[in-house]
Amino acid sequence: MIAILKKELWSYFGNWSAWVIIAAFSLITALFLFFFENDSNIFDIGMASLQSYFVLVPWLLMFIIPALSMKTFAEEQQTGTLNWLFSQPLKVSDLVTGKFLSVWIVGVLCLIPSLIYLYTVYVLGVPEGNIDLGMTFGSYIGLIVLIAAFAGIGILASSLSQNQIMAYLLGVFMCFIMYFGIEQLASYKLLGGADFILQNIGFYQHFLGFTRGLIDLKDVAYFILIIGATLLLSNHFITKKK
Repeated sequence: MIAILKKELWSYFGNWSAWVIIAAFSLITALFLFFFENDSNIFDIGMASLQSYFVLVPWLLMFIIPALSMKTFAEEQQTGTLNWLFSQPLKVSDLVTGKFLSVWIVGVLCLIPSLIYLYTVYVLGVPEGNIDLGMTFGSYIGLIVLIAAFAGIGILASSLSQNQIMAYLLGVFMCFIMYFGIEQLASYKLLGGADFILQNIGFYQHFLGFTRGLIDLKDVAYFILIIGATLLLSNHFITKKK
């Protein structure tokens, strides 16, 4: 697993793709938070808070994480190197886990530049430091587990697809459904009491708890279950290709 993890990280950072993604992610968030006139602009909001950042980022991750994960298995199958990997003394579970961890690590690194935003908001607060650090750090933890969930879905999409384009489109679609689609469907209140159950199937309600500074074990367990399920399914589909 460690060998696969190192190989994947080198493939991201060795050809500058990870650096470009991190830079693009940081630039987009900076433009929305400080320059563009929109509901996320911190100066327009007039509050010492990164709440708008934590609302914006999941939508960006919905497109970025599938872009990182689309090549994990789809490219290996497209180029024929998947059969070579099968011939190596590797367990399929190690292969899946190593690739998952590499996507997750790169996704988490996308958040590192936002510490500059945190410092900026901290300094600009009146008085200085007038920011809810509990809610902020809870939101960061929420983003970290959300990235892991998106990465698991992306790996699953790649294991199901024959090429990278299909893996990307399927990954974006699945992430969108799990984060926003289910929540939106439940908001129509078409199923009566079952709407509450439907809401709790999707990511949004569980991520919302983190953004309030509440780290509930139920939410943590939910994301662990989702990540475990996607990796088990990926393991199953890759094993079938042996």
